[in-house]
Amino acid sequence: MTQQLIVGLIVAAAAFYAVWRWMPARWRRSAAHKLAAGTQRAGLVDQERAQQLAASLAKTSGCGSCDSCGSCGPKTSDNNKAESEKAGHSPLSAHSR
Repeated sequence: MTQQLIVGLIVAAAAFYAVWRWMPARWRRSAAHKLAAGTQRAGLVDQERAQQLAASLAKTSGCGSCDSCGSCGPKTSDNNKAESEKAGHSPLSAHSR
């Protein structure tokens, strides 16, 4: 019986982690702030620690949520696009590679 309870808790924790990891960034930030505010209201942490907790929980853990990893590169301005087209490069050629 104890083993089943422990396995159930491990599976529940893994499911919670997977949902948290793959939820949209906006939802994760909102949930992190609500969770941190709840811990502060319950008296578990002070305001500074609650803010640190919210910031920590709202962070992404690698690729997959597309909110701040920066892997897409900087967006080019209209001037850079015009110069690229003058040089014979089409705006779509960068995406075809």
